[in-house]
Order: sequence, then C-alpha cells, then structure tokens
Amino acid sequence: MEAASDPLSWDSMPSMPSPAMRAVNDITFGSIAGMVSKVFEHPFDLTKVRLQSQVLDTTARFNGPIDCLVKTWKNEGLRGLYRGLPAPIVAAMLENASLFMSYSELQNVIRRVNSQPLSHDLSLPQLALAGAGAGAITSFLLQVTHTSTPVELVKCKMQVQMIAPKSLSVSIPESTAAATLDSSLGTISRPLPGPIAVLMSVIRTEGLRGLWLGQTGTLIRECGGGAAWFATKEFVGTTLIKRRGSELTRKDIVPWESALSGACAGGVFNFSMFPADSIKSTMQTEEDLRPRGSNAPKPTFLGTAKAMYRAQGVKGLYAGCGITVARSIPSSAIIFLIYDGLSSRFG
Repeated sequence: MEAASDPLSWDSMPSMPSPAMRAVNDITFGSIAGMVSKVFEHPFDLTKVRLQSQVLDTTARFNGPIDCLVKTWKNEGLRGLYRGLPAPIVAAMLENASLFMSYSELQNVIRRVNSQPLSHDLSLPQLALAGAGAGAITSFLLQVTHTSTPVELVKCKMQVQMIAPKSLSVSIPESTAAATLDSSLGTISRPLPGPIAVLMSVIRTEGLRGLWLGQTGTLIRECGGGAAWFATKEFVGTTLIKRRGSELTRKDIVPWESALSGACAGGVFNFSMFPADSIKSTMQTEEDLRPRGSNAPKPTFLGTAKAMYRAQGVKGLYAGCGITVARSIPSSAIIFLIYDGLSSRFG
C-alpha cells in the first residue's frame, strides 16, 4: 500500500534534501512548532512552577492545580496566566530547533558508524541514544548562548512574583514597596519587574554565576527527557504505521498518528523527568519565597532534593505533575503534528 493513496497522509515532496537544507528545515520547522506549543502550554507551566515552589512551605498557598488556576485567573487575570511568557517563547524556538536538528544529524552519525545507508530505519535503542544526545547538545548550546537555565530562572521568578512575600530584589518606589500580598492571595498594587529587571537583579545580587542556578536539573531533564521523548514518539508512531501495512516506514506517518504518538511522548517525557524539574524550580524560587539572607549557603541540587523528600516524600517531588503531564500531552502533539506536517510538505 502506498502512502500517497491514503487520503489522510501528508502531501509529501521529493525526499533526501542536502545536509544544509535538511538543517535549515529542522531549525525552521522546530522553531515554529516550539513557538506555537509554548503559547498553548504557558498557563499550565505557570501552575506547575507555583505548585512546585510551595513544597517546602509550612502552609500551602494552593490546594491543587485547579485551585491555582482559578486563584491566578481571579486575582491576576489573563495577564497573570501568561506572566513570564516572552523569554520562554524565544527559548522554546531555540530549544526545539536545536533538538530536531541534533536528533536528525545524530541519526545520520549512527548510520555512518554502522555503515548503513541514510534511508535505513534505526532501532529503538539507537533512536533513544540519538534523542539523549540531542537533549545533551541542546542543553549545552543553550547554556553557551546564555538562554537555557537563565531563561528558566527568570521565568520561574516571574511566575511566583504575585505570591512572593516580598518584592524581588528590584528597586521600586518606597510607597509601593510596602504593598504586600494578603493571606487570601488578593491583588497587590506594587509594580512587578519585567524579565530584564529580574535578570539584572539576579546579576546584581548573585553575579553571572547566579544565572545558572538549577543547571544540574536542567541538564538531567534535557538529556534523559530527549531520550524518552523521541524514543516514545518513534515507538508509538511506528506501531501505528505498521498497523496500516508492514511495508510502510516512519516517513509514511499520517497527521493523526503524528499527534497521537507525540501526545504519548509528551506524557512519558514529563512524568519520567519530573522530579529533576521540580527540584530545579524549587531551587530557582527559593530566595523569592523563602529568603534566607545573603550569607546563607546557596541551595544545591542534592540538598534541595533531600529537603523536598523529607518534607513531603515522593509526593513532594511530583507536586504539580498531574497538570504538567495533562498540558504536555496536547502540547507535544502540537509540536510533532506541526513538525511532521511541515517536513512532509516542504522538507
């Protein structure tokens, strides 16, 4: 059965573009997919960060994801749900562009090492290896270009601004500095610093090194997550394709198969890597929600993990996991639906 005969298949064009064109396509398609998915998922990401950041609090501010969403909407409106969005959009475009380009090229490297043609379908372990490598490369590249952990840091700090007991370390008028957030999470009148102000505040108080607080968690999440994300997508996608015909290959995937396999990949990625992400978010919001003074030792990845486990056990490491997996399923489906569709039509 030919893929072209399937009315639900992508309108494919001639394959095997040049390496340069293949890289351009991966960068372009990955950027578009990342941007669209980030706009969709940001309110849920904000909820996740706020739930993660309260694990070490003696009294929880929110009773769960729905309570957090409702209170955020009630007290902060639509703008509150999208607080800290600009920086993650840029990072998502760069991250997905790097992920897809690295994943594609690493597959070709594996084929060359094994003396296989570029059209050869790799095994699942080989695809997982390429995915892990893509995650590691992306984490490294974004770190070198100062966009990975710093963006995560700024985003997390902005997402807890409205629930912080005091303003961030940004100079604001004294008359508004006295404004505080009441116990019912009512609105506050003080002006909130934007991403540039938050960034400069961290540099001023912690130095450039402070921008990479939580880098260990980011690296673990990206490397392990890359393997889980791509391997799950390829496994589910191939399983669905083979149901239509054993002679079909991964390139014969149709839109609904891209979306379904991408949805499964998003759920597996976020559930498997969630503890590392939770520890990272807690580290990055510690000074804002539970200030310990300038002379106190800085939080470490292992130390924060132990503190969270002592406070709430495994449940604490997975605080906010439900809504994260729920938003990652449609978000990841969108990413692969857009990427596979653009690759088939213009690649």
